[in-house]
Amino acid sequence: MAEHSDGSLNPLRLLLEELCCDLLRFQGLRNKEVQPECLAIEREVDLGSSGAFADIRVSQPGQPPVFVEIKFGYPQPVLLQHMGRKYGARTPAMENAQQVTLFVDRQGRPDWDDTIEKLRQVLAGAGLTLEVWDEERLMALLRQNFGVDITAISEESLLQIRQAVDRAKGFYAFGGASLEKYDHTHLRSVLTWHLGFWKIRQLREKHQFTTRQLLPPGKYDKVVVVLADLCSFSSFVRDTHDDAVVRNSLTSFYSKSRYEIINRGGMFYQFVGDEAIGLFGVPKQSSEDAANAFQAARGLLSIGNSVAQDWQRQLDRVQEFSGVHIGMAQGNLQFLSLRPYSRTHMGAIGDPINIAARLMAAAGPGEMVVGNTTFNELPDTVKSGFQEMDALEARNVGKVKAWKWGMQG
Repeated sequence: MAEHSDGSLNPLRLLLEELCCDLLRFQGLRNKEVQPECLAIEREVDLGSSGAFADIRVSQPGQPPVFVEIKFGYPQPVLLQHMGRKYGARTPAMENAQQVTLFVDRQGRPDWDDTIEKLRQVLAGAGLTLEVWDEERLMALLRQNFGVDITAISEESLLQIRQAVDRAKGFYAFGGASLEKYDHTHLRSVLTWHLGFWKIRQLREKHQFTTRQLLPPGKYDKVVVVLADLCSFSSFVRDTHDDAVVRNSLTSFYSKSRYEIINRGGMFYQFVGDEAIGLFGVPKQSSEDAANAFQAARGLLSIGNSVAQDWQRQLDRVQEFSGVHIGMAQGNLQFLSLRPYSRTHMGAIGDPINIAARLMAAAGPGEMVVGNTTFNELPDTVKSGFQEMDALEARNVGKVKAWKWGMQG
């Protein structure tokens, strides 16, 4: 295996996970198989057994879902242990799935053929087949889709690839004469940080927006605010002796929660400490905003559980509460420039953010609490999983009618 320090492997795997998600979308485009908005890519999917989470699940219309595992740098015994824990037996979360794609470094691994055979036997117990992406395969796919040649998987080479991916996203979103001549300006970079690149393209084509018209100051009606907060964050930090564990855990939460919000068609707004805020219905409303926000919230609950479990594995003291809790509220927001005429520095104010924070405070670990307006916008199939709560006293707002949904609900 390539030489990497233990401290560098976690962020390197996380970067590989991000790049694999982007690669899967662009591979579908290149092969003209599926448009980006039709490809569902979820991260940290609860497999329903012993706290096991799949790194990635990819779904597209008419095709069985595929699980993707990033296991770069894992020693072979640990690799077998992790894959067995996740895929040793079939669970309802694997319904219709037929394959696991494993990305792993093959250089310097003795008895690799024997390890592959053992992995196939593990997956066979869950009725799954194995596809392996090694360094050579990944580099070939990155070259085909993004036109960048690298000779080894390293932090430096992957950062180079990410820059190329960001340009490719910008070119798809904003267009131009060619990718080579495309100028990924600061404003375009900021917009693709907040919104899915495929959503930007849809908005531009449907409404003929210029870049500066995509997110102008003004009032935005019926926005659904999703606010997710890590439980017992101060306690986790207090009991963590290695600062790198804190940084890696937060980076993992930030990366995956932002991706989940954008993946569901929302706008990632910002992080505030250990909180992530997503907005649905910005810059344009949709009849699916509440349903998409709910699906994002479910994904955030799963991500929070996975991040907390991984963090707990590195601590002596057992944390009493973990995961995330979520508040959701709907209403009008005012977007404003944080400096004159700016579109790159924007802020939002309004009751929905405040109410979402109050609702979040009433949610326990692994729970979301939503306001009545949001609840009424949800599909009936989703509403059945909620329980009505006593009216909540929201400071400076009054009493709020609310509904609760839990991971076991």
